[in-house]
Amino acid sequence: MQADSSAFAPIVVIPVYDHEHAIGAVVAGVRAAALPCLLVDDGSSPACAGVLDQLATQPGVHLLRLAHNQGKGGAMLAGFAEAAARGCSHVLQIDADGQHDTGDLPRFIEAARATPEAVICGIPAYDDSVPKARLYGRYATHVWVWINTLSLHLRDSMCGFRVYPLPPVLRLIDEETIGRRMDFDSEILVRLFWRQVPVQHLATRVTYPSDGVSHFDVWRDNVRISRMHTRLFFGMLWRFPRLLWRRLRGAYP
Repeated sequence: MQADSSAFAPIVVIPVYDHEHAIGAVVAGVRAAALPCLLVDDGSSPACAGVLDQLATQPGVHLLRLAHNQGKGGAMLAGFAEAAARGCSHVLQIDADGQHDTGDLPRFIEAARATPEAVICGIPAYDDSVPKARLYGRYATHVWVWINTLSLHLRDSMCGFRVYPLPPVLRLIDEETIGRRMDFDSEILVRLFWRQVPVQHLATRVTYPSDGVSHFDVWRDNVRISRMHTRLFFGMLWRFPRLLWRRLRGAYP
């Protein structure tokens, strides 16, 4: 079932894998913003699963449990499908580790309400807690994204705080394969950009992470992201004339 795009009905989707110490504060922030919330348990440990079960007893908090860990992208893809089944029009994605400022949720929702056809993508404003290796590694992805879109418009493709309009996302995942792990955030944004889905940006404070747990594997995930950029590069080549024409028309900088 696809969401009715004529009605603005957002839901917050949080992919969760063993963040039992941070997820309670994230859910509290979502509830303070008076938004419905879908927790996607991505094969968490029994300790985290128990915390999620308790959180799901609160009004407006729902739980979707995956039997096996599928990665952040896999959890989000399952969340999109569940959100569509619930009749939602938009999905606000936020990480479970507490790095994102839930106080910014109303700003993201209002931006999506004002331009419901657009992705609203967070631009991180980091404090001193960000690991320098992660910070510098992001710049390599920024360059590849600019190459693969022939544009400087996508300012940060790795931030996991964003709002998606569901209809174009559902069409995309029906027609193409999207990375299911840490390659997900960049790949889905580039592919939506290729499909001329508008992307707007909002600055947001990011702290790394509140529970001290990161599931980013420096070696495996960097290899996976490198492969994703290679796939996108070859996808860009056959789209090159169309992307160049958009650039020449001034559709994007």
